[in-house]
Amino acid sequence: METDKKTNKIGLGLILGWGLGGILVIGGLSELFGKPATGIFTLLAGLVIFPPAVKFLKTKTNFELSRVLKIIVFFVLLGIGGTMAGASGTPTMSSPDTNSQQVQQDKTNNSSPTATSANKQPSVPAEYTSALNKATTYANTMHMSKRGVYDQLVSDYGEKFSADAAQYAVDNVKADWNANALAKAKTYQDTMSMSPSAIHDQLTSNAGEKFTQAEADYAIQHLTQ
Repeated sequence: METDKKTNKIGLGLILGWGLGGILVIGGLSELFGKPATGIFTLLAGLVIFPPAVKFLKTKTNFELSRVLKIIVFFVLLGIGGTMAGASGTPTMSSPDTNSQQVQQDKTNNSSPTATSANKQPSVPAEYTSALNKATTYANTMHMSKRGVYDQLVSDYGEKFSADAAQYAVDNVKADWNANALAKAKTYQDTMSMSPSAIHDQLTSNAGEKFTQAEADYAIQHLTQ
């Protein structure tokens, strides 16, 4: 009965705090190595709403921001981080585009009468390559769903890639979406003590993980009871 009561008290704000806050904390930490300023503001934005950080601050300082101030501070920090990321114009989590020099070489070879068919490979835009690198991180490190990865790639508060680049990324990323759904389900079961039915709803929710019904069914079937 106590577990049921605890589950009923879990609101959308707490779920978003764990989900979005966790993503921003992880993303901010990774940004620190490429763009320190952007990483710091992204990390701080995540910590403002991440439940463990909020609880730690309240325990150590007996201070807690009101909900309104928390939202204001969150968007201000996220906006500053996004502005800095846009100003630098350099993807942080993606590897350098090692294909650019090869593409230029291919173009030179194709203009020669002796060019072979091996040099006539279609070029992939740098934005597409960067989006694919980001998608790989979200899918294989954060265990996000295919739709969740796409939304994060095109979001104004996320990666801000074009729709075409994001679609290319999710179509070409190597990921096991069933395994991702199961990983998320285990997190909700182990850390939030949610019931299988509630976990299934969270996995398929448009405001949650955005997995397909089949992927959520697979996750629930393979949960350790």
